[in-house]
Amino acid sequence: MPSETPLDSLAITPLVSDAEAQWCARLMSSSEPWITLGRSYADSLQRMRNPDKERYVARLGSVLAGFLVLNMQGAFVGYIQTVCVSPELRRRGLGTKLVEFAEKRIFAESPNVFLCVSSFNHEARRLYERLGYRMIGSLADYVVRDHAEFLLRKTIGPIADFIEKRRG
Repeated sequence: MPSETPLDSLAITPLVSDAEAQWCARLMSSSEPWITLGRSYADSLQRMRNPDKERYVARLGSVLAGFLVLNMQGAFVGYIQTVCVSPELRRRGLGTKLVEFAEKRIFAESPNVFLCVSSFNHEARRLYERLGYRMIGSLADYVVRDHAEFLLRKTIGPIADFIEKRRG
C-alpha cells in the first residue's frame, strides 16, 4: 500500500512517458485546486505534454505519488507552475519534498523561486509560508471570478549578487 511506503523510498525523476503524462493529467483534473480553476483533463494533458516546461514525477517505491512542473524560461525563470500529490498521500511530507526538489533545481540557476497559490487553497498556502515563501502580489479574478492568485517568492538574494557570485 503506497500510503504506508516510507518517504525514504521517494524518487523524483523527469517525466518520460505519455502514460505518466496521462496519469498526471487525470490527477490534476480530478483534484483541487484545479477543479475550482476549471482545468479539464484535455487542458491538463496538454500542459503535461509541453516540452518547454520541466516535468517531474514522484514515486513511492513503484507507485506514482505526485508530480511537479517548472518553468525555467522567460520572465519568471524559476517558477513552480504545478505541485500535485495524490489525495490519499497528502499530509505525509510529499509536497514539501517536491518543493524542496524544485528549489534545489531552481537555485542552481536563479536566486528566486516563484509560485502562485489560489486564494481558496489554504493548506497549500500554509505549506509554502512554512517553507519560507512570502506573498509579493495578488492577482484578483486572474484565473476564475471571485478568487485571487497570490504570487509568492522565496529568495536567496538579489539577481545582481547571484550573477556576480557565479562569475566567480
